[in-house]
Formats: sequence, structure tokens, C-alpha cells
Amino acid sequence: MRRNSLFLACFVLTFPLAGQKNDRNPFTSATDIESGHKLYNVHCRTCHGASGERGDRAAKLASTFRRYGSSDREMFQTISNGVPGTGMPGFYGDEAAVWKILAFVRTLEAGAEHTEQMELGASWQQTPEMPPVTPEQLLQSANRPAEWLMYAGDYFSHRHSGLREMNRANISGLRLKWLFQRRANTSFETTPLVAGGVMYLTAPPDDVYALNTDSGDPLWEYRRPLPIRIPACCGQVNRGLAIFGDRLFMATLDAHLVALNRTTGKVLWDVPMADYREGYTATHAPLVVKDKVLAGVAGGEYGIRGFLDAYRISDGGRVWRAYTIPGPGEFGSDTWSGDSWKRGGAPIWLTGSYDPELNLTYWGTGNPGPDWNGEVRSGDNLFACSVLALDADTGERRWYFQFTPHDTHDWDAVQAMVLVNHAYQGKPRRLLVTANRNGFYYVLDRASGAFLHAQPYVKQTWAREIDDKGRPVELPDTQPKREGVRVYPSTTGGTNWWSPSWSPVTDLFYVAAVERASMYFTDDAIYQPGTLFEGGTVRAETNPKEVYSSIRALDVVSGKLRWEYRMNGLSHAGMLSTAGGIVFGGSGDGRFFALDAYRGKELWSINLGGLISAAPIAFESQGRERIAIAAGGGVFVFGMR
Repeated sequence: MRRNSLFLACFVLTFPLAGQKNDRNPFTSATDIESGHKLYNVHCRTCHGASGERGDRAAKLASTFRRYGSSDREMFQTISNGVPGTGMPGFYGDEAAVWKILAFVRTLEAGAEHTEQMELGASWQQTPEMPPVTPEQLLQSANRPAEWLMYAGDYFSHRHSGLREMNRANISGLRLKWLFQRRANTSFETTPLVAGGVMYLTAPPDDVYALNTDSGDPLWEYRRPLPIRIPACCGQVNRGLAIFGDRLFMATLDAHLVALNRTTGKVLWDVPMADYREGYTATHAPLVVKDKVLAGVAGGEYGIRGFLDAYRISDGGRVWRAYTIPGPGEFGSDTWSGDSWKRGGAPIWLTGSYDPELNLTYWGTGNPGPDWNGEVRSGDNLFACSVLALDADTGERRWYFQFTPHDTHDWDAVQAMVLVNHAYQGKPRRLLVTANRNGFYYVLDRASGAFLHAQPYVKQTWAREIDDKGRPVELPDTQPKREGVRVYPSTTGGTNWWSPSWSPVTDLFYVAAVERASMYFTDDAIYQPGTLFEGGTVRAETNPKEVYSSIRALDVVSGKLRWEYRMNGLSHAGMLSTAGGIVFGGSGDGRFFALDAYRGKELWSINLGGLISAAPIAFESQGRERIAIAAGGGVFVFGMR
């Protein structure tokens, strides 16, 4: 599941609780409170006041309301780690000192008359009531370009906007309108949603903000308290939200699904999907289909068993679960040796697509586990590195297609499944197209799953061909070895989770591609719950003459290259095409740019000063087109002069 060669280290909070879960303060004696008072006077009084009355720069502590959680555990985390994006620093003292400060702060709450609503009124600007987002609006999202109502823009994952105010003739006049920034431990990977004049976005690890689309002013925020230590292979990130009615939905790093009121940010329900201590996480934006919200789990490097869930929008009750690895006696179980299926990975960590007429939802699955040692899991390892077409009402599998049987190169197939209605060999066809991490571009019939065509779109040295049934014919000496083997593409893949775009205007498929090899090494695979289960290592090529990224425009049916735009650095940015003939993307050196969608010529660019690990969106504010992109620790919004 690793997304790039610059593997992000897990972010561990500064003060682990000595390996145990302390939900209650163990230091509450009179002596402890006195010690806490002395510590408070040294470290906290200047901002919070002697008696917890609000200072000029800090929240009131003489109150029963705590924006970031009121339990002992939550307040311990707030004091220890501070509040990113505010003036509240972390307290760099020992664990006992933090507890003693908390014990004193509790005395400031005695007799407090400030209710939660009063405190909210002082610090939040509640968004006005607005019409609910309806199923019809979601179904017609491609025809409602003034808003951006789901992760990929529409159910077909086109990431295309029908707005045309910005075009090839005037795009040079694009200017920054506003930006929103917060301190974060890793770059934002969010795709914002826009509805009713409000932008909703996530910030790492699991914070949600509602912003005024005209000014960027915050309206409310939600900060989820998380466990002290969460196993996560690739950074504490969150890629976005789903919206329906008066609700927002977020999958969380500790493998929960949360529903928030979109007017206030208050939690409506919160359901666990799996036990994070075993390596289960969730980082993708959910998908709303009819009266359900769909979400899956990540954690392929920790020996999990992947699945996709559907929950009732009304109360969070689980309706169905579709495992990505079959159990004993189920179809495909014979593709796993022994009991390797129990820890076989195949996570779902990117948002799926949906065809309302077929009532099928399409989700890509990640690598089998362990990543680079296939000897302990002989067989094709269904349904890892596959696309699953599921009945949206029941979760029943209608068909599957496996891109990389028995993957040993960490080539997840979570890339966007783009749905296109198009002529194929002279006949109209419902197509599913995707640029896979293994270096091939695929065309499938999305009604039946029939394989139609595959074409390399980057250099690859592992397969002689894809046969007429869609199965790769592998070349010898390309499996990981103890001494290593060099193979194209790298473990990053020909592309990765960075969203592509398909434009109905140009009929081209735009993808951020990577030319790079890796050395793949195998090693022993020892499974322990909650620890990395990889069975090897990988070393990516670093020679700049051998490594580069580019935006590639492919013929949507044949996959053949139409044009290429080379970039500096390795890009992690997704794409957006517009009816104005523009394609937006980002480069590895922090540049955000606009290209001529027909020819690939650069028309405009700006350096945002931070890593771009997200995809742009388009929307309207006061009747004018806007483009938003996350970069570094913030979101930037652009418009014409």
C-alpha cells in the first residue's frame, strides 16, 4: 500500500502513556493539585489567566466546555501535544507533570456557568441552515459544476468540471483569491467538497473544517481525539469527506466512520469498522450511494484482511460487508495457501465509483500481504490487486478482474476506476478504464468485467504481454530476491493514488505518470498483529537520468500517448480537466500549473511552497469560477482577476 518512495514515517504523539491506556487521571490528590498549580503558573498562566479566565491569546479554562475533548485522556493529549494551527504549544515535561496540570485545571471548572453553546457562539460561526444535498443532486453532480459534491466530482470518477470561464485564452490572468492554512504533521491530501456556499475539507490526521467559499473564513471545525499510537504505514493522512442531506461522513485513522452535522460539525454517530491496534486504518473519502455510505479499510502492510462496508446514513448501522479476501470454501479461497488468507491484506484505501443504471459500485484493492515475499502465500491471491464490481444494495460480488495475480511488487490496484460510455470497435459500450500501478492501461466492459484491451503507458520490464484474457505473461527473473532484482515500474508504480481525469471535451485520459525502477528484495515474513508484515524491502532508483514524472494524455480507448508534459521532481498531484480546455496538475517541486488540454503546453503556473499531494477541484463563488488545490499544510483558491 505504500504510496511513494519517500515513505512517510508514522507520526507518534510526543507523550505515549507508558504503553497503557490511561482514561482517568492518576494524579488527583491535594498534593498533586498543588504541584499542578505551580506548574500552571509557570507554563500556562500567561495565556490562560491566573484563574483560567480567557486571556488575549488562549481559551477560557474556567468553563466546562473543551473544544478538543473534555475527558481526562483527551485533555492530556491537548496539553501534551498542543493544538496545531493555534498558539497552543505542546508541554515538554514528563507525563506526571501533565497529569498534575490537568488536575489543577479541573479545579477551575468548579462553578463554571458557561455552557457549551455559549462557548461555541464565542468561538465558532455556525453555518446557516441550507437545503439538504439530495440523491438527485449526487446523481446529477456532473451537470452541477457550481458545486463539488463528491471526491472524484461525480460517480463516474471523471474529475472533470463543466465550468468554462477559465480557458486557454485567459488563464494567464489566474490569481490567488484566498488560502487556508493549518500546522500539520504531513501534507494535506484532501479533496474539498463545496455545497451551499460552504467548503468542507479534512486536515491530517482527522480534522474537519467548514469554510466560507467567498473568503475562506472558518465557520466551524471538528477535531477528532485519536489514540496515542496508531500503526500506519504511510503517514497520518485523510483524503476527504462524503456529503448527503445535512451530514458529512469521514473515515478515520483509527478505523471508525463518523457522521457530522454539516451546519455545526457536531458528531451525529460514530461507528468502529475494525480494531486499529491490529493495523486497520481508514484514510479515503467515503462514497454515498442511495441511503448508504460506503467505506473500506487500509492497512495492507500489517497483515489485515481487507473489506468494504456499507452503513445506513440515518444511524450508522452496518448493512453489509464485502471481504476482499475469500474465506474457506468461498470462491477464490484456493488461491491462498494454508491460512495465509487471514492476513492477506488486499485493503481498500481509495474511493470507488458507481454506475446508477447498473447499480454496481467499483472498488480497487491493494497488495497482498506480505508485500515482497510471495512464498508464504502461493497462488493468485484473489481478490488482491483487483477491481471488484459489487451490487450497491447487497454488497454481492457481480464480477472481478485481477490486474496483477500473485503480486510481489506492491502494485496496489486502488487507482481510480473511471467509467466512460464510449464506442469500442464501432459499438457503444459501457467501459471501465484505469491506469494501473503495474504500468499498464486497461479497458474493461464494466457491465460484465470482460477484458477488452491493455497497453503499457510507462516503461515496464516485468511482463512480456497481457494475453487475450487479461492475464500478464510474466518475464523470468523479475520476482524479488534476497540479493535484489531491478524491475520497472518502481514500487510507486507507473502512477499511484493520484487521481486521473477524463475530459468529454477532448476525449483524453490525463494521468500523472512516473518513469522509475526499483530494486526489490525478499526477506523472512513473520506476522505479529499491529506490526509491519512486508517480507522484504525495496530501494527505488535515484539516478535523475533514469527518473522523471510527466503528465500524459492518453487516448481513452487505446491508451496510446497523445502528448506528454515533463515535470521537475516526482509528482504526487492529481488532475482536473475543465470545459474551458484546461488541465490542472502539480509537480514534485510544488508548482501548480494549467496546461492546454489539447496539446499539453503550459499556460500558467505558480509555486505554492509545499508538496502537492492532492487533486484540484472547480466550483463557483458569487457566480465566478474558482479552482482549489491542497498543498503543504493548506488549501489555495484561485480565480480570475
